[in-house]
Amino acid sequence: MTEEEEAETSADDVETEAEDTEAEESEAENGFQPGDFVKIAYTARTVEGDQLVDTTDAEVAEEEGVDAQDREFAPRTIVLGEGHIFGAVEDAIIGSEAGEEGEVTIPAEEAFGEYDNDALETISADKIDEDDRYPGAHVHVDGRHGYISTIVGGRARVDFNHPLAGEDVVYEYEVVEEVDDREEQAAGLFGMYLETEPDLWIETDEVEEEVPVEPDDDDEEDEDAEPEFETEVVEKETLYVESTPQMAMNQQWMFQKQQIAQDVMDKVGVDRVIVQEVIEGMGGMMGGMGGMMGGMGGGGEADLEAALEDADVDADEIVEELEAEVEANDE
Repeated sequence: MTEEEEAETSADDVETEAEDTEAEESEAENGFQPGDFVKIAYTARTVEGDQLVDTTDAEVAEEEGVDAQDREFAPRTIVLGEGHIFGAVEDAIIGSEAGEEGEVTIPAEEAFGEYDNDALETISADKIDEDDRYPGAHVHVDGRHGYISTIVGGRARVDFNHPLAGEDVVYEYEVVEEVDDREEQAAGLFGMYLETEPDLWIETDEVEEEVPVEPDDDDEEDEDAEPEFETEVVEKETLYVESTPQMAMNQQWMFQKQQIAQDVMDKVGVDRVIVQEVIEGMGGMMGGMGGMMGGMGGGGEADLEAALEDADVDADEIVEELEAEVEANDE
C-alpha cells in the first residue's frame, strides 16, 4: 500500500469515527435529558451477599419481609440530573427511551462510602437509652447515627459507619415512561420525599395581593417617603395537597415541609402549595351526642353516664362504632 493509499485509509477511519460519535450524540440528545421527569422501576442489591438495598417492586419487598406500613412500592418518579438516584444510574438513563432496561454497578465509594475503621468507637453506655442497650440497636449519640456492635458492662462499641458502607451495589432498572402531567409530576416528587403519594390537584385561584404603587415624581425626590401599596386581584396557580395522618406524622415532612414544597413549586411551576386536612363527618350520631353533652352543663363522668342511660345509649357500643369509623377512614 502506497503512502497516498494509507493516508486515504486513515482519513476514512477518522471520518467514520466522527460519524459514529455524531450518531451517538444525536441519539443521546433524542433520549431523556437532565430536567426530564421519568418513572423508573428498580431493585438494588449488594454485590456481595445479595442484600436488598431498595426496590420499587411490591413482590420483592414482600419476599424480603420489608415493612410496607408507611410506604408504597411502585415505580418511582424522579427528575434526571437532580441527584434523586445514584449518578451512575442517572448517566445510564440519560439518552435512553421509555421501555429500556439496564444494570449498573455502583462502587462502594460512590454508594454508601468506604468502611472507616475509625468510625467504630467505644462510648459510655450511659449515653444510650436503656431500651436500646443491645447489639444491633440503632442509636443517636452526639448528633450522629450508628448501631451497637457490642455492649459489655458500662461500655458500648458503636459503629457510626453506614450499615452498607464498603458494599458495592448493583441496580437493575427499567425506564417505565416519561411523566408529562404536572399533577403526576408533583405526586411523584412528594412520593420520593415521603415514600407515599398524597391526593393532589392544581387549580387557578383569584387572590387578593398587596402590590407596591409606583411613586410619583415628587415622591421619588423624597427619599424618606413611605412606600405605598394597593390591593390587586391576581391569579395564582395553586397545588392543593390532601394531608393524611401518615403525611402529618412523617418526620421529613414535619422538619422540611418548606424545602419540600419549594422544590415542588420550582420543578412543577406552580405559585403556591396549600396542604389541607380533611375530616370526614360521623353522621348524625355526633350531633346527637353534642346535644346531650350541651344539656349536661359539663357535669363530669357520673353525669355523662347518667345522660347515656337516660338516652338509652350503650357507651361501649358508641366506642366500638367510633373505632370502626376511624379504622375505615384510615383504610
